Amino acid sequence: MADDQSKSDFRDRNKLSASDDYEVNFFALQNNITPEQVRELIRKHGNDRAAPTAAAKALPAQ
Repeated sequence: MADDQSKSDFRDRNKLSASDDYEVNFFALQNNITPEQVRELIRKHGNDRAAPTAAAKALPAQ
């Protein structure tokens, strides 16, 4: 049976929320950076997931 398209949620999976600790920690683990660095990247580059990801890859390895 197909999924009910009328029951889709409101979240935008392409955005990264700086206020959601779980999301920040998960992004930090994925990119091998600290949660503080994640929040700084969101402040500088916006919350579109592609921009902080590209910026995280440009950071020096820890």
